[in-house]
Amino acid sequence: VGPRIRGFKVGVHASFADGLSIHDGAFERNYAQRLRSTPEAEDGADWLFPHDNDENQWLAQHGAAIYVEDSDGVDLARNRVRAGQNGILLDRVLRARVHDNDASFLSGWGLALWRTSESLITRNAFDFCVRGYSHGVYNRGQDSAGILMFEQCCRNVLAENSSTHGGDGFFGFGGKEALGEKAGPDGFDHRRKGCNDNLFVGNDFSYAAAHGLELTFSFGNTVRENRFVENAICGIWGGYSQEFHVAENEFARNGESGYGAERGGINVEHARRVRVEQNTFDGDACGVRLWWDADEGLAKLPWARANDVACAANQILRNVFTATPIGIQLQHCTGVLDLGNRFHDVPIERDAEDGLELETAPPPVAPTEIELLGARRPVGARAALAGREHIVMTEWGPYDWQAPLLQRVGERDGAHVWRFLGAAELRDVRASGPVALERAASGAPPVEILVRPSSERPGVLEYELVATSAAGETRARAILERLDWRVRNFAWTIDPRQDETGWRAQAADAPSRTLARLRLAYGMQGPAGLAPDRFGTLADARVELEPGDYELAITSDDGVRVRVDGAVVHEDWTWHAPKNAQAAFRVEKKRPVRLEVEHFELDGYAVLTVELRRK
Repeated sequence: VGPRIRGFKVGVHASFADGLSIHDGAFERNYAQRLRSTPEAEDGADWLFPHDNDENQWLAQHGAAIYVEDSDGVDLARNRVRAGQNGILLDRVLRARVHDNDASFLSGWGLALWRTSESLITRNAFDFCVRGYSHGVYNRGQDSAGILMFEQCCRNVLAENSSTHGGDGFFGFGGKEALGEKAGPDGFDHRRKGCNDNLFVGNDFSYAAAHGLELTFSFGNTVRENRFVENAICGIWGGYSQEFHVAENEFARNGESGYGAERGGINVEHARRVRVEQNTFDGDACGVRLWWDADEGLAKLPWARANDVACAANQILRNVFTATPIGIQLQHCTGVLDLGNRFHDVPIERDAEDGLELETAPPPVAPTEIELLGARRPVGARAALAGREHIVMTEWGPYDWQAPLLQRVGERDGAHVWRFLGAAELRDVRASGPVALERAASGAPPVEILVRPSSERPGVLEYELVATSAAGETRARAILERLDWRVRNFAWTIDPRQDETGWRAQAADAPSRTLARLRLAYGMQGPAGLAPDRFGTLADARVELEPGDYELAITSDDGVRVRVDGAVVHEDWTWHAPKNAQAAFRVEKKRPVRLEVEHFELDGYAVLTVELRRK
């Protein structure tokens, strides 16, 4: 009872500990990976890989506040976890009782289950367990989640938990052994294997960077009376789910940042015997989408051969759709029962190429009686932080909205724009370096602060901000460039990887604009006036530098080439995800230096930033 643990890779590690109780613990500032993703671009090195743990990979690679393995009947209650990567990890545990815990504001998983079954998980807070997010720029999640469930976790009950603002609210996967991607024991039968027969009731899975609830390659799960609001991609993603019952849930405004046709309320690929009933959909990008597609790789796996993966025998019953562009969308599905659904302000009620069956529907499924442990009521307790805009990432994880923080949020008229955040009022802010400050009067956060060059002379200006409040002091360093970049954007039809000269010639008539800094977070949109794909960027600047060593910090997606005084200092002329790179050069005496940048975008996400700084 009451452990206080700080500064360890794993706070408590218990093995073969039947009947263990850990109550009223405080776990703070234990292990966390330093994140490389920035507000401008994701870094692929930050992705988590939870798919293997039979050899304690989670323990070795990711750490935890509490790690319990090979145990029965453990009871974990009223523990608080902050400022780390992971909260509670259960590996091959039976009949656990997890209640009244708060493992929030973490950069990995609040609760993670591996081969853990028949457990009762109620009235916990697993909020803001997230990485891989920059509001309005990218929404990846990078396999972080409030609750994670991998590899044949069955017959668990998850009730009245708050799991908001995660990478996913809940992330479940049947498992590599279940699918046959790795060998099981002799005679292993892949029929009906997965994370099966779990019950989700009364939880809040809202404001996720990706999905409110993702549960794939599994059978017999019930999702009832939960809340799915403003998840970036969709409320529920249920690829290859079977015997899946989704009833009486609230879906609202999901899918703002979907990926192609994957968006909206409920998306189930290869749905079979899925029953969607008595849910409400309000303002989602699409209400319900069920489909089949050819997936030769998965079709060859033992799981797919053992379980019929046709999209068939599904039911969509007595739901209410309001202000969704498409209510029901079906592709390559057969035998879909559609009855009693109501539509209000829905331009396309049904988009179903194979038609629907309208028959007498079976009666609603009666709710399951469950035991609820815990005295706390976490659902709705953080209503003041509603919305994904409150996911603010630092290099060590999500901001907790308590400690003072200086957050750089962009640029305006050549100035850096900062926000002071925290629970206490801003008392004072000062800057060191060749800059001037403009700010609102001291007061309740957020407080906007502008940092401008103190002169009009182009160059590299390094400065530090120091802000103080009753909660303490926070510092931030930054570089304010004034390089007068001449930037041209253009559409191209000639592939720059095959004909650079022809590609470059297509920029001949492109208009130019002048930017003080080259920080082009195109995202999924592209430059103004151009399509989001197949465009190029040419930029050049001339700046007088003092003698010394300099570095160009470069982020690109896709191809990029950078020259200093005509010499190539960095080149990655390929189709690639966002990459960070550095290019060093030396200036022997004070003189003008010419910088040139070429960039092309093929498709998808795009970013180009080049920042000059002293090394």
